[in-house]
Amino acid sequence: MCTLLDSSDMGSEIMRGNETIATRLAGLPTLPGVYIFRDANRRVIYVGKAIVLRNRVRSYFQDGANHTAKTERLVADIADLEWIVTASELEALILENELIKRYRPRYNIRLKDDKRYPYIKVTWQEDYPKIHVVRTMQRDGARYFGPFTSTRAVYQTLDVVRRIFPYCSCNRPLPGTPNDRPCFYYHIKRCPGPCIGAVTREEYREIIDRACMFLEGKQEEVVHRLHGEMQDAAEQLNFEYAAQLRDQIAAVTTIIERQRIVSSHLRDHDFVAFARDDSQACVQVFFIRGGKLIGREYFVLTGAGDEDETQVMTSFIKQFYDDAAYVPPEILVHTDLDDLPIIEQWLRQKRGNKVVVKVPRRGEKRALMRMALENAEETLTRLRAEWEADTSKHVEALSELQHALDLPEPPSRIECYDISNIQGTAATGSMVVFVQGAPSKQDYRHFRIKSVDGPNDFASMAEVLRRRFARARERADERSIDGKTNRWAIMPDLVIVDGGKGQLSAALEAMEAMGVGHIPVAALAKQNEELFVPGRSASILLPRDSQALYLVQRIRDEAHRFAITYHRKLREKRGTASLLDEIPGIGPKRRRALLQAFGSVDAIRQASVDDLVAIPGITRRLAEQVLENL
Repeated sequence: MCTLLDSSDMGSEIMRGNETIATRLAGLPTLPGVYIFRDANRRVIYVGKAIVLRNRVRSYFQDGANHTAKTERLVADIADLEWIVTASELEALILENELIKRYRPRYNIRLKDDKRYPYIKVTWQEDYPKIHVVRTMQRDGARYFGPFTSTRAVYQTLDVVRRIFPYCSCNRPLPGTPNDRPCFYYHIKRCPGPCIGAVTREEYREIIDRACMFLEGKQEEVVHRLHGEMQDAAEQLNFEYAAQLRDQIAAVTTIIERQRIVSSHLRDHDFVAFARDDSQACVQVFFIRGGKLIGREYFVLTGAGDEDETQVMTSFIKQFYDDAAYVPPEILVHTDLDDLPIIEQWLRQKRGNKVVVKVPRRGEKRALMRMALENAEETLTRLRAEWEADTSKHVEALSELQHALDLPEPPSRIECYDISNIQGTAATGSMVVFVQGAPSKQDYRHFRIKSVDGPNDFASMAEVLRRRFARARERADERSIDGKTNRWAIMPDLVIVDGGKGQLSAALEAMEAMGVGHIPVAALAKQNEELFVPGRSASILLPRDSQALYLVQRIRDEAHRFAITYHRKLREKRGTASLLDEIPGIGPKRRRALLQAFGSVDAIRQASVDDLVAIPGITRRLAEQVLENL
């Protein structure tokens, strides 16, 4: 159930209900560090960092905090908190990344899937380096390239590399002797033969070094080096080796010609853009090396539904470059980042010299960013369409759901309902419909709650269901102009309500009163993603890797998105004015900077003049004026 606590009562509501949190908040230090929120089952549900732990953590629980719906759900789930003090904000950022990877908290924006992305590893620390595909980077002296999102693409790349720069892939002792028997790959010219002593250590390492340069996108340098070696070989009358080098030059040149030249001015840049749809975001990264687009990868983020673009981009940059094998000197992003100076400092530490992160405003860089953004949008659309078009997954999901809920047949039409309100204000309900596992948006409906006063989700859910099935009864015999059944009259095979046993009881009572008590109904609780059905005291937990769980989560998230969207429209109509707007000298930009730094008006009120002056654009005189007005 998407019930939003009123922002004016949120802090006192939680503080009264949880003395543990109140005690923890009282002991928060005014130092940088990382904070960890846990739920009632002691699971980590969110990890964040702060310049001043006391200000940042307390802002979640302050009266008057202007939270997003996602943050309000997070705060409602917090049962305990802890923190780790660090020596600097940079250390806090590094620790935050490590803890997010370790715990994968549900409320953090994070890269989708638990699997690790593949890398190409070159064991440069060995006398005769090998090339492997691995899932983790280690500080072992090897060279790494990646991460890549497709294992298939990695092996295709290695196939190209091996055809141009043959390397050894066997486990035989190296170097070998001329009396040893060579392997099959030596005969088809995919291995230079260190196992039989056909190449020296220096010659073999030169081959691997060229392969590394090729993977780095330095193809022109490879060609230049090969030309020099070919000339030397010809002058020494080593025509067979010169011919091999000539063939390598031709192969690399062919690949260079296929690559798109995007600029004669750009050198090494990454272009990062993302598109968002509901709770998922697709990030597209273009890799520009030496002015050429040498590759692109896409990554899917989860938990990005209610976050603004700045937070989504910041989260991705921290997670992606924490594991990236190479950090370019300039990273272009399509929206500003939070904590930009500390992120640039962190990237500089990883690269070894200066790294600039900025938003391109004009020219060819802006055009490339637009292309990356279009690719992100197209990729996200394709990924969603692939799932929706994959009827085998739909069939599997509906079959699993049938068996889990003990239904007579797979539910062809599923309707899901959600309620959104702030202490009963602007209460709304949503109805979303999935047919054969895919959304039927023409059947979506909004409800504005009319008969319920105050924050009563159970009564609101009952009202929505009574109105829905009353409309079905009224329209049952109606026909539209084209002769088709009125869409209100189409009955569901399964009703899902967002919430727990209370919402389930309210739904059952309302449906029985409307004469549709025979329709199966279930409640999906967010806490553990568990289903409650009538007649069973224990909940139903679908397997975490099941298509049925993915389907009901998608339906629930869609109902929530549809409800909160309508709810926000109603709130905007009512109009809200921030206390900060009434202070002379505080415009939209400074107001946004203050709220981003402190989280709420109440947290600003409790800050010192020095704390406010630390915010860009806030002078001491203005800081004093802010505190005086608040």
